[in-house]
Amino acid sequence: MIPQGINIKNGSLPDVPGVYLMKDAKGTIIYVGKATSLLRRVSSYFQKAHDARLEEMVGKIRSIDYIERPTAIEALILEANLIKHYWPKYNIKDKDNKSFLYLVITKEEFPRPLLIRGTELADDASKAYLAVFGPYTSPRSLRAALDLIRRVFPWTVCTPGQKRPCFYYHLGQCPGVCIGVADKRAYRKTIRDLIRFFDGKKEGIIRTYRKEMEKAAKARRYEEAASYRNKIRFLEHIQDIAVLKREDDHVDRIREGEAGVNVFGRIEGYDISNISGTSTVASMVVFEEGGPVKSEYRKFRIRGIGGADDYAAIRETIMRRFRNPWRIPDLILIDGGTGQVNVVTSALREAGVAVPVVGMVKGPDRKRTDLVCKESHEDLCRALKDHVRLLTQVRDEAHRFAIAYHRKVRGRLS
Repeated sequence: MIPQGINIKNGSLPDVPGVYLMKDAKGTIIYVGKATSLLRRVSSYFQKAHDARLEEMVGKIRSIDYIERPTAIEALILEANLIKHYWPKYNIKDKDNKSFLYLVITKEEFPRPLLIRGTELADDASKAYLAVFGPYTSPRSLRAALDLIRRVFPWTVCTPGQKRPCFYYHLGQCPGVCIGVADKRAYRKTIRDLIRFFDGKKEGIIRTYRKEMEKAAKARRYEEAASYRNKIRFLEHIQDIAVLKREDDHVDRIREGEAGVNVFGRIEGYDISNISGTSTVASMVVFEEGGPVKSEYRKFRIRGIGGADDYAAIRETIMRRFRNPWRIPDLILIDGGTGQVNVVTSALREAGVAVPVVGMVKGPDRKRTDLVCKESHEDLCRALKDHVRLLTQVRDEAHRFAIAYHRKVRGRLS
């Protein structure tokens, strides 16, 4: 409940994504924020205790404006543009503009999007880069947004002249700059569209793509027309709730649980499979938004151990997984109990990664669904009890994938 005396645009807040602007008694914008739900996010400022900075800010709020956006990604982009325009006091309090994160597009033969801190920005950024966007207050949200929209705007982060295609080339998210097969003209168009997207011009991009789709269809270039059709559908129906979910974790406890874990973000599930210690393999499955993302599944042939040592196998798997530049998960689920959880936690610490870990005890008939957490993280297990069905699906899929790979490896050796 927002206190009386605070003026709200249109008299109420909508339950939709957008950006909110807090104003003081003089009408000066003192804070700009983004949300998946304007109603829940803004209301939260008046429902719980905050740190000293926010308590001070809340005491000065006299009116609240907001701008609705169709998606969380567009709210993220608009927030950065408004912060850059207004530099509100409580967005930059105890900071300076050099501590924020920026998205820059490099000036190269094949331009690359890079995330850099303000301290790394060139003095004359407008000349040093094709484009500069920011400041962004949440690196995690920005990275999640980039991971998502790369499906429409496939860019490169590769150095040309490699012998093998990069990981993202196989996913259709890199045009093959790495191996010299990218079309320079088409790539430049992709980068121009990416810049337009971060300028907040999504609707203009869609209109352009519709014209290109119709032109390709008339010329009977049906594969090209289908590509534009798929991009249009994606842009019109972006499923991006996870992009800002971390921002709202203290508001939406039903979805994320009291521990603030985003179970509808990226969950990675792991399992080990072997017979009497031979042909040991490991599986990694990925779930996002409550469903499997099979293009991101991974298989590991365990070679660094001898005999049946599941603990050593899972440790090797985790260490190898986090040597790769894949997205950091919101939660790791291991098929096993306390021992496996401890091994994974230790491996993550050694890898310098902080990710919540939960185990699921399967029992001899695979019907048990007991959750296991470290003693210091028992709140995690309590928070995840409402999501046991989803976690069971992740565990069983990891087991299925591991068994299938193990059979394939044994078949090669027989």
